[in-house]
Amino acid sequence: MNVLLFNRWDTSEVKVSDLGLDRYINKRALIVPKTSGKTSAMYRQKTHIVERFMNKLRVPGHRGKKHKITSGHCPPNAQTIYLHTKKAFESIEKKTKSNPLNVLIKAVENAAMIEEVASYRLGGIIARQAVVVSPQRRLDLALRYLTQGIYKSSFRKRRPLSEVIADELIAASKNDSKSFAIQERNRIEREAEGAR
Repeated sequence: MNVLLFNRWDTSEVKVSDLGLDRYINKRALIVPKTSGKTSAMYRQKTHIVERFMNKLRVPGHRGKKHKITSGHCPPNAQTIYLHTKKAFESIEKKTKSNPLNVLIKAVENAAMIEEVASYRLGGIIARQAVVVSPQRRLDLALRYLTQGIYKSSFRKRRPLSEVIADELIAASKNDSKSFAIQERNRIEREAEGAR
């Protein structure tokens, strides 16, 4: 018997086209993507990609160094996030006629940046230099920006969370500039190009 994600979608047909991220995106077959913390932060690459996405949705984190937007209004209940994610995946399947896990992985690949800017002290000034991002950090930042875009789109709006999740993932998978994650990736890569 074949194990299906959410007892509905086949994970064996899903491919990761970005070879740098392939080792870090876990897409093994699971019915319910929830391990209850059996894989700690040290073994993030063993955690299923959908579970990592759902965990980020629970606490997307602050945006900006001055904590411009807090994430204190998110539902901490794992079951609520699970149901919204499942409903969003159903909506993605209706809209795109493809496997929603494929759409999620494509969105992560498009949102993952190649370069970012690192600051260091050089004498009395702070210098900035472009650095290549490691694959694990690329994946972490892509998930962070995807979830922050979802949080920003749903904050003080009357749209259901599942609809917002579906729209953000579809936009990011198409490399559309309406997606917050794609905007952030482009902004940071432009800064890195200027700091070379």
